[in-house]
Amino acid sequence: MAREASLELVSQAQAEGLKALEQAPIELLVQAARVLARALAAGKVIYLCGNGGSATQAMHLAGELVSRFLLERPGLPAVALSADQAILTAVGNDYGFDRVFARQVQALMRPGDILWALTTSGRSPNILAALDAAREAGGRTLLMCGAKAPEGLEVDLALPAPATSTPRIQEMHLFFGHTLCHLVERWLFDAPGELG
Repeated sequence: MAREASLELVSQAQAEGLKALEQAPIELLVQAARVLARALAAGKVIYLCGNGGSATQAMHLAGELVSRFLLERPGLPAVALSADQAILTAVGNDYGFDRVFARQVQALMRPGDILWALTTSGRSPNILAALDAAREAGGRTLLMCGAKAPEGLEVDLALPAPATSTPRIQEMHLFFGHTLCHLVERWLFDAPGELG
C-alpha cells in the first residue's frame, strides 16, 4: 500500500511538471533572451537574486553565464547577489533583510544593466526593493515568478511559471533559466545573425 501511494505521488508530480512545461510562455522566453543577449552584447552586466531555493538558482544561472552553458566561449558578466555572505550579513545587520539585494543594486548597477530576480511568490520584500532600486539606477528588470505576477508591479518583463506549488514553480524557473542561457549563448557566439 505504501509503495502504491509513493508511486501515485511521483506520478502526480510528473503530471504537474509536464503540464507546466506544456504551458511555458515560449514567446516571453524568446523576448527575455533577446533582452539579456542585447544587454550582454552592449557590455552590460546581469545581476541575479532570489531567496532560499531561488537564491541557489540565481547562483547556478550566474555560473552558467560566467563559465559556460553548452559552448566553449568567453565568460559573460553575471553576478549572483545572494553569493556573498559578508555583504548579505552586513547589509542585513545594518539595514535589515529587506535591503540585502537593493543595497547591492545601488552599489553595483549601472544604466542598462539587468536585474534578473527569481521569486516563487512574487511578493518577497527584498526582491521588490531590489526591483525598485534597479529601476532607480536606470537598469532593466526581469522577474521570474509564480503563475501570476503581483498586480501593480513595475518590471520590464515578467516570466510567470504556469504552476502554483513552489516545487513546480522552481522547476519551471530552472527550465526558463537554462532556456535563456542556451539562447543567449547561441545568439552571441554561435548564430549572432539570429539575434536581430
